[in-house]
Amino acid sequence: MGRPREFDVDEALETAMELFWRKGYEGTSLTDLTEGMGITKPSLYGVFGNKEGLFLKALERYERTKMNFFHKALELPKARDVAERILRGFADSQTAETGPSGCLGINGALACSEAAAEIQKCLIENRHRGERDLGKRFERAAEEGDLPPGQEPYDLARYIMTISQGTAIQAASGADRAALYRVIDMALQFWPLPEKRTD
Repeated sequence: MGRPREFDVDEALETAMELFWRKGYEGTSLTDLTEGMGITKPSLYGVFGNKEGLFLKALERYERTKMNFFHKALELPKARDVAERILRGFADSQTAETGPSGCLGINGALACSEAAAEIQKCLIENRHRGERDLGKRFERAAEEGDLPPGQEPYDLARYIMTISQGTAIQAASGADRAALYRVIDMALQFWPLPEKRTD
């Protein structure tokens, strides 16, 4: 029989996620991770492979737990409601009392050297994937007449994602949820609504 694991993998991964979220990928050292997770370096390597492997597992957890609002929002019937739910969901996550401020993806990708190019590439692709999913949802909205003619669905998706990235940086700099909500309300004033039918 193999030796039992000396730590709870789920709890360790939660700690790693919060460390990466707070300090970024390169700003989080192996010592930060092993001390925070309460494990040895051999245990870290044995379970997660290396720091990069641990980060990817932490990112997967972050997407599954902190960003689960995103795909739920895509199911809402109106495009404006989708946009609002996503923006407020990001703001809620970025200012949650139980975790670091800002966004793990933004914090992790902003300060990456060439040594962490693959991590930066992964984070950028993650954002692009979300933008594409949102663009497809707005494309459907355009087909359903839920957007006025001439609106480019993928530009709208980029607009929403750009605002969410801005609120992440604001949150990491100390802005509270109420301040982010005011920004979101202003941004949504420019949302293109379909013309009301008169027939």
